Amino acid sequence: MDIFLIRLLQFMLAIGLLVLLHEGGHFFFAKLFGIRVEKFYLFFDPSIWKWDGSLFKIKPKNSDTQYGVGWLPLGGYCKIAGMIDESFDTEQMKQPMQPWEFRSKPAWQRLLVMIGGVLVNFLLALFIYSMILFYWGDTYIPTKNMTLGMKFNTEAKQYGFKDGDILVGTENGEFKDFSADMYRALSEATRADIIRDGKAMSIKLPGDINLLGMLKAEPSFVRPLIPAVIDSVMENTPAAKMGLQKGDKIVGINGKPVDSYNEFTDQLGVLEDMMTAAKTQADSLKVRTATIVYARNEVQDTATITLTPDLKLGFMVQTIAGIYQPVTKEYGFFESFPAGIAYGINVLKGYVGDMKYVFTADGAKSIGGFGAIGSLFPPMWDWYLFWKMTAFLSIILAFMNILPIPALDGGHVLFLIYEMITRRKPSETFMIRAEYFGFGLLILLMVFANLNDILRWLGYM
Repeated sequence: MDIFLIRLLQFMLAIGLLVLLHEGGHFFFAKLFGIRVEKFYLFFDPSIWKWDGSLFKIKPKNSDTQYGVGWLPLGGYCKIAGMIDESFDTEQMKQPMQPWEFRSKPAWQRLLVMIGGVLVNFLLALFIYSMILFYWGDTYIPTKNMTLGMKFNTEAKQYGFKDGDILVGTENGEFKDFSADMYRALSEATRADIIRDGKAMSIKLPGDINLLGMLKAEPSFVRPLIPAVIDSVMENTPAAKMGLQKGDKIVGINGKPVDSYNEFTDQLGVLEDMMTAAKTQADSLKVRTATIVYARNEVQDTATITLTPDLKLGFMVQTIAGIYQPVTKEYGFFESFPAGIAYGINVLKGYVGDMKYVFTADGAKSIGGFGAIGSLFPPMWDWYLFWKMTAFLSIILAFMNILPIPALDGGHVLFLIYEMITRRKPSETFMIRAEYFGFGLLILLMVFANLNDILRWLGYM
C-alpha cells in the first residue's frame, strides 16, 4: 500500500504540474491577444445532480476568468470564449461575434493559442532535462566497460551473438550505455561491433529486427551478464536454511547447469510456467521442491530445498552498479542547456520512431493507461527519477496533443492551417461534429488503454 501511495502521489504531482503548464500555454497566448478566458481548471468538473463539479473555484475581482479544480482527474482545460472545444458550448457560438472572442482573431493568432500548450510542454521537458544534467550530471556505465559481457537469448544467438560478448556499437556509432537506445540501434543496424574473448569483431544484422519483440521476449534479446555469486542472504528464507553464504556461487538447479544469475532466473521462470499448470497442492509443492548445486571455495555441494510460494530462494547478487564503476559527466549551468536539448530531442525521436509498433497486435497490447504510467514511477521517492519521468511525460503529452485528431490541439491546428491555405473557415457545424467525433475517439482509446491495465493486473496479458 505504501508503494502504491508513493507512486500515486508522484503520478498526481507530475500530471498536475504538466496539465497546469499545458493549459497555461493556451492561457498565455489567449491573454496576449486579448481573448477572454472564461474558465481555467485543473481536472475536469462535470456536474453531478445539483453540484457543479468544482472542488475549488475562485473568480478574482475584475477578472473574466474563473479558476478552479474539478473532481475528475483526467486532465484539465482552458475554456476560451468563442471557441468550439471540449466544453461543447454551442449556445455561445449562436451569439453575435465579439472582438474579445477566439473566433474574431486572425488565424495566425488562433494558431499560436492552439500550439501554446504543446510548446510549453516541449520546452518544459527540455528545461527539466537540462536541470537534471546540471544538478546530477549524467551517470552511466558504458557498454564497452561491461567486461563480463552480455547474456543473449535464442533469437540473438541465431544472428551470431554468444554469451559473454561485449556490445560496443553499430555502423552508426558506439553505444553509450545499456538502454532502450541501444536496443533501438541494434534493431536498425546491419552490423554490430563486439568484443569476444578480448578480440574486436563484427556480426552481420538484418537491419529490421522487431524492437518490440526484442524488448518483450522472455528472456529478453540481451541483458548484462550477472554472475550467480551471492552477495547477501535474507533471513528466514530457503537460502538461509541451506546455509548459503556471501561469496557462494550457484552452479545448477534441478539438474540444469547455471552459468550466471541470468540463467538462474530463467530457470525460475520455467518453474513459474510449471506452477501455473499445477492443479493440486501436491503438484505445487513438487514444483517448489528444487535441487540446488552451489560452490564454496571451488568445492561443490548439493541441497534439496522448498522454494517460497513465489518461487524465490532468498538471496541477492551484486547490481550492475556494484559490479562496474559508473561514469559521471558533469555539466556547468550554461553547458547543461545544449546537452539537455539534445537529450530531449533524442527522447522525442525515439518515442516517435517507436509509435509504428502501436499498430501491431503486440503493440496494441502494450498500450497502457493510468496504471501503466503510474507504475513507471519508482516505488520510493527519488527526485532524480521523478523529474526524469516528468520530463518524459511532458514530451509524450506534447506529442500526443499535436496529433491531428479533432478534440486535440493538433486537430484545431490542422483546421487552422486549412483555413490559412484556403482562406476559408470550416463551418461551425463541421467543427462541432469533428469535436464530438474526436472526443468520442479519445474516450474509446482511454477505455482501451485502461482495460489493458486491468487485464495485465488480472494476469490475462
